[in-house]
Amino acid sequence: MDTSREPGIYTPLNQLKPVADSVWVVDGPMIRFGPPGMKMPFPTRMTLVRSADGGLFVHSPTALTEPLRRQVLALGEPRWLIGPNRIHYWWLPQWQAAFPAARTFVAPGVRERAGERIDFPVEILDRGGPWPWDDLLRTLPVTSRYMTEVVFFHPHSRTLILTDLVENFEASRLAPAHRWLARLGGVLDPDGQMPRDMRLTFLGRRSALRDAVRTLLGWEPERVILAHGRWYREKGEEELRRAFRWLL
Repeated sequence: MDTSREPGIYTPLNQLKPVADSVWVVDGPMIRFGPPGMKMPFPTRMTLVRSADGGLFVHSPTALTEPLRRQVLALGEPRWLIGPNRIHYWWLPQWQAAFPAARTFVAPGVRERAGERIDFPVEILDRGGPWPWDDLLRTLPVTSRYMTEVVFFHPHSRTLILTDLVENFEASRLAPAHRWLARLGGVLDPDGQMPRDMRLTFLGRRSALRDAVRTLLGWEPERVILAHGRWYREKGEEELRRAFRWLL
């Protein structure tokens, strides 16, 4: 099926798109996620960051096509494959098989949720560090009662990489019923925020979440890459303050 014609897709798919020096995104296929009868179409997005020696940090891998594999190898060597939270792991096996020398790192809960799909060694992102990419990126786990999302920041380009802590669906890319769901969930552009159901998982942990958001703001990001929806190419710190005004 040609998913590139599906509304909401950020074409072209499965192609490297430059973001900043040593940072690229790849927009992947649409998935559907949510309870029965209320599933939302989610565009997917991967981020790649290249180290000085050509190693690639691959955040939330999307589907790996052969043309994309060749593009990635032209950039460098995939060294670290990242499943940043318990619902972002699906294509990790495909990437691990294609790049067997890479090491896979996953947030707490991924291995249990994935079951037999993750049948290869992984390392758990259960702390702030040290990590083998510390010279390249800062790492911050943010933990709720439901899951841990691990956030990354590339100081050289001032690029913050989020997964589901903020979502930002564009109305023009959604069917009317899905626009209503996005508005109800608090994730409709231009006011994308943390989904309201995710906020509930931080009950009793708001103080820790507030501290984490203040850490992100202290990094002074210029841009914020999101896994779902329109990401922020500029004024990243300002967008974070807006998105988390309910918390700050």
